[in-house]
Amino acid sequence: MLSSLRRIFVESWLGRVMVIGVFLAFIGFGAGNIINFMGTGNDVAAKIGSDEITTMSLDEQLRKSLPDITKRIGVSNPAQIPPYVGQQAAYQSLNQLIQRQELILASQHSDIRVPDSAIRDEVFSVPAFHNAAGTFDRTLFNSVLSSNNMTEQGFLKLVHNDLAIRAVLQPVELGAGSSSTVARYLADYGLQTRVVDFLRIPFSDFQPPAQPSEAVLHRYYSNHPWLFQLPEYRHARIVVISPETIAKSITVEDKLLQRAYDGQKSHYNVPETRDVQIITLNNQDEAAKLAAMWKNGTDWAGMQAASKGSASVEMSGIRPSAIPSEALASAIFASPVSQIDGPVKTEAGWAIFRVLKIIPPKNTSFEQARAEILEQYRTAKAPQLISERSRQLQDVIASNGLDTIPSDIGAVAAAGSLDAQGNTQDKEPAPLPASGKLRAAIIQKIFSVKKGEQPNLIEGPDNSWYAVQVDEVTPARPRTFEQARQDVLSAWQSDMMRQAANKHATDVYLAAQQKGGVSAASDSPSVVKNASFSRSAPNSAIPQDLMALLMHMKAGQSAMTENDDSFIIATVTKVYQPQSDKNVVAMQNIRQSLARSNADDLASSYVNALVKKSPPQINNQAVAAVINALGFGGNTQR
Repeated sequence: MLSSLRRIFVESWLGRVMVIGVFLAFIGFGAGNIINFMGTGNDVAAKIGSDEITTMSLDEQLRKSLPDITKRIGVSNPAQIPPYVGQQAAYQSLNQLIQRQELILASQHSDIRVPDSAIRDEVFSVPAFHNAAGTFDRTLFNSVLSSNNMTEQGFLKLVHNDLAIRAVLQPVELGAGSSSTVARYLADYGLQTRVVDFLRIPFSDFQPPAQPSEAVLHRYYSNHPWLFQLPEYRHARIVVISPETIAKSITVEDKLLQRAYDGQKSHYNVPETRDVQIITLNNQDEAAKLAAMWKNGTDWAGMQAASKGSASVEMSGIRPSAIPSEALASAIFASPVSQIDGPVKTEAGWAIFRVLKIIPPKNTSFEQARAEILEQYRTAKAPQLISERSRQLQDVIASNGLDTIPSDIGAVAAAGSLDAQGNTQDKEPAPLPASGKLRAAIIQKIFSVKKGEQPNLIEGPDNSWYAVQVDEVTPARPRTFEQARQDVLSAWQSDMMRQAANKHATDVYLAAQQKGGVSAASDSPSVVKNASFSRSAPNSAIPQDLMALLMHMKAGQSAMTENDDSFIIATVTKVYQPQSDKNVVAMQNIRQSLARSNADDLASSYVNALVKKSPPQINNQAVAAVINALGFGGNTQR
C-alpha cells in the first residue's frame, strides 16, 4: 500500500473512472446493480463508532473494482471471476471504505473546518462541469449529477470529505524525508555508465541464393507447414461505445452554442494584425542614422548588430492593443509593407520600424463557427456520458444480446470476418469501429471467446467499452504446394539470407572475443563507436535486450544478439561511475521519489493506526449478502 492511500483518498476523485465519481460514484453495470437485500437487517456492512458503511456503498465499491480484477486474472468478463477472488475483493473494498471513514472521523476529531469557498473552487475546477467555453456551467453540473443518480447535497458532501481527508493526510506526508545515503546509492546504481562499440549486420545485406530446385522447395514446404496455411477466420459481431462514438450522437441547442461563441468572440473575430520589426533607441539622431542605414539595404541581422545596446524586436501577428505606445501603434498600422519608417517618438524613446506582413481581419460568423463549437462541446461532453451510456448498453446486451443495439446512445456496431491479425480475406484491415489499443483488444477478444458465447460488455482502453460475439469459425487449413509456391520461395530465400548473416555475424563475434572488441574484428564503416548508456539514460540506438545484457558485462567483453531483421555484435569498451553528488538533477529526482515513497508509507501507517485505535465492527452476514448478490457465493472467509 505504498501509494494506494494517496491515489484512492486524495487524487482519485478528480476523475479516474468518472470525473465526478469521488469515491462512491454510481458506476455499476446496469439497472440490476441495486442490491435487493436492503431492509433485511443486513444493510450495514461495518460500523466505526456511530458511523456506518452500508451494503449499498460496499456493493458500489466492489463493482467498481471488477473490471480491473477481470483484466488482472485474464478472464473475459466479471462472471468468470472465481468465487474466492470475488470474496477477497469484497473485503478489500470494505477495507478501503473503512480507511476512508477513519480519515473522515480523524478530520472531525481534529476539528478541521472546510470553508465553503474551498468547496466552491474545487467544484468549479472539475472539467466535467465545464461548457465548450471552458467555464463552469450550472445546467451541465445538474445534468451530470442527475445522470449518475447523485444529489447536489450528496456530491458537495463528498467534496467536503475529500478536502478534509487531504487536510488530514498532507501534514502526515510533509513529515516524510529521504536519506541522502540511500539516494546516493540509488544514484550511483542508475548513473553507472558503459561505453560500447557495436555493429549491426542486417539480413538484407546478403543476396538470396540462386533459384533452388523444386526438391529443395518441396522439402522446405514439408518442414515448415505452419508457414503456408490459410489462417483461421472468425465472423464476429461487435459493438463499441467510447467518448468518440458518443460524441457523434450528442445534439446541442443552438442557444448553448451561441453562448459559447459569444464567450470566444476574440477568437472568431480577429482584427487586422501585422508582422513588424522595431528598433527603439534613446537618441533621435542615432535613430535617424540607423533608419538611413536600413533604407540603404542593411539586413535585419546587420541592423541588430548596429543597434547593439538598444531594444530590437521582431513581432508576429500583433494588434494595435498589443503596442504600448499609441503613437507607434498608429504609425505601424498606417505604414505600407516593407517601408522603413521613423523615428517615431514613444514613451520609451525613438522607434524605427518596418512592416513585414499585413494579415487582413478575419471575422467568423456564428454559422461559420457552429461546426467547430459543436465539435468542441461534443468532445468535452462525451467523456461525462460514458458511464451512463455504457450502463444502458450493458442492460440491452444482458436482455437481448447484440440484436437490438439502440441508435440513440452512441454505440457503434459492426460485423464481418477477420483473421488474428485483424485482416479480411482480401488481406485488408478489417473495418472495425476502433483503432489503436482498443482495436487490438477487440481482435484479441474475438480470438479468445468460444463460438456462440454470450456477449458481455468489457471495459477497454481509453475509457471505452466493447462487446463481441463470434457466430462462425473457419479453422486454419493448409495450402497445397502449388498454391503456396511463391510464398515458399520467398520464405526460403529469406531464411538463406538470415543464415548467411548469422554465419558472418558469428565470425565477427568470435574475432571480437579474440582481438579485444568489435572495432578490431571488423573494418566495416557501419561500426558505431563510443555509444554510451546507463540505467537512468538508455541509448535508443541500442536494443533494450542488448543493453540489459551489456549492463552486466565488464570492459573488453562482447555479446551477440538478434532482432527481427539483423544480428548485432557489441563490445563494452569502458565502464565508469559518474560522481552522483555532482549530478544535481539526478540526486534531486531520486530524493523526491524517495520522499514520495516515504510519505505514502507514513500515510499508510497513520491510517492503520487509526483503524487500530477505532476498530470497525464488521457484519460478515451483510458482507456475505453482497458477495452472494454478485455471484461470488460459497463459504465467505475473511
